[in-house]
Amino acid sequence: MRQLVHSLPEGEPVCGVTLLTGELYLLRARKERDQVEVFDVTSYRLLRCLTVPDIGSVTDITSCIHYRCVYIGNHSGECVHRLDVQGAFFTRWTVNDKPRCLSVNAAHNVIVACPFVRKIKEFSSHGDLLRNITIPDDVIDPRHAIQTRSGQFIMCHGDRSNPVHRVCMISADGRHIVHSLGRRPGSDTSQYDWPQHLAVDNNEFVFVADINNHQVTLLSPTLEDARQVVSRQQLKGPPNRLYLDTQQRLLYVALRVWIDNEYKGRVAVFSV
Repeated sequence: MRQLVHSLPEGEPVCGVTLLTGELYLLRARKERDQVEVFDVTSYRLLRCLTVPDIGSVTDITSCIHYRCVYIGNHSGECVHRLDVQGAFFTRWTVNDKPRCLSVNAAHNVIVACPFVRKIKEFSSHGDLLRNITIPDDVIDPRHAIQTRSGQFIMCHGDRSNPVHRVCMISADGRHIVHSLGRRPGSDTSQYDWPQHLAVDNNEFVFVADINNHQVTLLSPTLEDARQVVSRQQLKGPPNRLYLDTQQRLLYVALRVWIDNEYKGRVAVFSV
């Protein structure tokens, strides 16, 4: 099992976590102001809070070191907000569908999972639609997609009402499932129960946030081997977002915790 390094304070639910230029960005839900909290990545001291203009129901946050910016998914507004870190300046561009989770590929473009239309959309940093990829029919309710260096996509899918909960590798054109793990929801090693978010390391091993099993698992690059790396006892709540710092080998896990009859959010940091 992985060692807990630090735990950030509880607050409003956390919809995403990412790192950029030595700073840790937390995206909080249910807030009219100060939705983004920025911490020092070494001391975990709160540095500042940022207010996203015209934000609705937020879904995820990711970052791009090449363009030195942060992207935030807006479900209700069907758009992505872009924060230029150097100028602390927000812009937005439309997705024309409800975005779920975000990632950035090797070409520095933004990958957006759109579950209601079963598509992966690829945008430039400034919102130009580059590709619109339809995924296979049996990949229902995609949550998060990450593009590998070979061009294929790692994707988790399945909501509470869906009969199939899996992690899949999908071909670059979106037409075929190359590898997969999982089927019916369950708690066995080869099963998932609402896989929500992913992180991929430099060797393309895949970390999976498994909400209802309250664990994080690690899959081989071909999704053939799975093992638990962060347990229910360590998490003390369901994990819903991940971020992997590949240089420091730290895994940031955003959690939903039930306190005083409502959900709160916190982030636990594990060495990997």
